Amino acid sequence: MKATSSLVVGACAVGILGSGILFHSTGGTVQAASATSASGSLKNAQNGGLKLAAAGALSFGPGGLLIIAEPRMGSIVAVQTADTGPVQKLKQRVDKVPELIASGLGTTADNVTINDLAVNPASGLIYLSVQRKPDNAATVVTINAEGKAAALDLAPLPWVRVTLPGVTATKATNITDVACTSDRVLAAGSCNEEFASKIFSIPLPMEHGATASVFSAETYHVAHGKWETRAPISSFIPHEENGKSFVVGAFACTPVAKFPLNDLSSGAKVQGVSVVELGSGNRPLDLFEYEKDGKHWLVTHTQRFHKPLFGPSEFWGARMDMKYLDAANTNEQATRRDTKQPKGPEGIEIVDALFGAVQVAKLDNTQAVVLRDHEGALALETVALP
Repeated sequence: MKATSSLVVGACAVGILGSGILFHSTGGTVQAASATSASGSLKNAQNGGLKLAAAGALSFGPGGLLIIAEPRMGSIVAVQTADTGPVQKLKQRVDKVPELIASGLGTTADNVTINDLAVNPASGLIYLSVQRKPDNAATVVTINAEGKAAALDLAPLPWVRVTLPGVTATKATNITDVACTSDRVLAAGSCNEEFASKIFSIPLPMEHGATASVFSAETYHVAHGKWETRAPISSFIPHEENGKSFVVGAFACTPVAKFPLNDLSSGAKVQGVSVVELGSGNRPLDLFEYEKDGKHWLVTHTQRFHKPLFGPSEFWGARMDMKYLDAANTNEQATRRDTKQPKGPEGIEIVDALFGAVQVAKLDNTQAVVLRDHEGALALETVALP
């Protein structure tokens, strides 16, 4: 799930948010890029004038398409950024990131809340969704390869907004994660209904003013020993298998489950298949997959909210072999991680590089970008994937 840690706080001045001024820690401005078209990802795109009501989970689609969740509004915004590369990776660690953002926005670090982190795979540019206290003004900030911060200038960019529905007249009350596939945008969250856990599907191109298909998700929580319908998917990835589409998601306490999406009509109920239990007392924050040495891995980055800790920080991560998605033992018989060992069963192990990371985003199959607690301050850096 894309959730704000108590370690990451902040906000921005309204005038600067509205102006789209670019900034960095030593002062100065540069020109913002503009997009001349919405390509094939947006339909009935609006030309500039976007004001974000909130800024939560972030994800990227093709051609620099930025997906932004507005969680309290129950809506998804897609912005064509024209950020298409070439790839330039972060060159060195960036220290005191909230202070860096706050200095350019004329405020203090304790008024800056960083809600999510994403990396544009087309360019390597790092994006942060930022919220301001006390009025919750929202913006997106970028950090480039040189470690310079910039408020994303939304004024010239094409965009669309889609409101997420409930199964009945109710609306989505929370959005925990978003992701883009080749033919749709997916979101996870909850509605104010008895069957609260939801998966939302929006076809590409995204059309301004349209709505989404919505499915009610039921999951077997391995640690709890029961089926649950209220707890939303905290974080997920899209997954294709034998020509079929799935959502693979993680939940609090921490089952990993997959949900089939083919041949579903809006309003349908979909039952997940829990394949691995990573340990109770954890809250998933980020989920991504990568391939290395011919093996596919699924990484779950979590926050430990029960003692004892598994390592030096409440923030930690584990990876599992993607073969578990096709395991014969599921739900009540799902494989459980050995919580007393750094590895085990086979193909499940702690990722040491994620200890202390409050936000994580995949950069490529060799590296991830992390926002980490470094000696009491938040720093942005790249880490090698095992």
